[in-house]
Amino acid sequence: MKKQLIIALAISMGAFSFAQKKELRAIEKAIKSEKFTEAKAAATTAESLLGVMDDKSKAKYYYLLGQALYANGKGTDTEVASALENFNKAEGVYASEVANLKQTITNNLLTKANAAYEKQDFSTASKYFENSYRVKEKDTLYLYYAAATAVNVQEYDRALVLYDELKNLGYTGIQKQYFATNVETGKEELLDKNTRDLYVKAKSHTNPGERLTESKMPEIVKNMALIYVSQGNDEKAIKALKEARAENPTDINLILSEANAHYKMGNVKEFEALLSEAVELDPVNPELQYNLGVIAAESGQPEKAKAYYEKAIELDPEYINAYINISALVLAKEEPIITEMNGLGSSKKDDLRYDELREERQNLYKEAVPYLAKALEIDAENLSAAKTLMNIYSILGDTENAKSLKAKVEALEAAQ
Repeated sequence: MKKQLIIALAISMGAFSFAQKKELRAIEKAIKSEKFTEAKAAATTAESLLGVMDDKSKAKYYYLLGQALYANGKGTDTEVASALENFNKAEGVYASEVANLKQTITNNLLTKANAAYEKQDFSTASKYFENSYRVKEKDTLYLYYAAATAVNVQEYDRALVLYDELKNLGYTGIQKQYFATNVETGKEELLDKNTRDLYVKAKSHTNPGERLTESKMPEIVKNMALIYVSQGNDEKAIKALKEARAENPTDINLILSEANAHYKMGNVKEFEALLSEAVELDPVNPELQYNLGVIAAESGQPEKAKAYYEKAIELDPEYINAYINISALVLAKEEPIITEMNGLGSSKKDDLRYDELREERQNLYKEAVPYLAKALEIDAENLSAAKTLMNIYSILGDTENAKSLKAKVEALEAAQ
């Protein structure tokens, strides 16, 4: 009786083995014919036999199922993700085959990502870049691209998750660049190492060298901080920036980012202190001087603001906003004059005072004219400056200039 049972079991196991091979061959045959729907159906049938398959047969099943789902790049995003999961299960037995397929999948995803990026469909590009990274989770550059493109379409929550992952991975983006000078053009060119060495050997290039690119970590932390600010999470924003500055204390961009974060939070004193710190590190930066001028003006220190604006102009004679803001500072003095003029009576003393105030007001207009005129010289299409200057010329009785600017204003308005 025992002998018969053993024979029966042997026959049963043989039948299972035959069924496994048959179902696996059916999947394989459908894949070779690129009948991926049939291959997936055959895989569903074979799934019931997984419990009795040996490790090698299971690996083959997962490998074939992965191919069926991927469908030579025609599978949906969900199917591709599932294909990768199955490839990972088959990796032990089919290591080289899976590695080749993963590289193919990565290339396919990157092609889609770049195509979407060129069409400025940054949301789609971001997802393909992330998927490219998820295939092997080795090349963190794709994860960085995913985060950066998510920021482009203000998908801040998603970008924050990706940036946080990069930060936890210790990503810096630092790469070694190889370069040499093209003898014919005299310009430095970036090349891969082998090409550079060949060109230098052929004497078409000289001065070979190599260098490391700057770390992208400050940019990542800065973007995280700005996202935190936009979400109203001010404490995390400042913490992120302080953390970045601890590593790069003299990085102007990080100082300015922290300054802007404080400014958005209404911390004007901290903003001004950080700008002053930045000015010490970069005293010839006109934008820093201009921003200090804005803060001084908002803090009710017009003379100090004017000095900053003038310094910005000294550093950059084409800094149009500095000219406009100086004219605004000058014209702001008009309001108390008008208030006093409107409050005067009709006595002789009041008439004399009115004339004094009128002349004082005229002098303000004359003081503002050169700044507005220079702003228009820099940007001939600045409608606001043109309107203000037109009104000033009209009040000053400069009919010719007022008429000329009136025509300019009308033309600019018509063009809008």
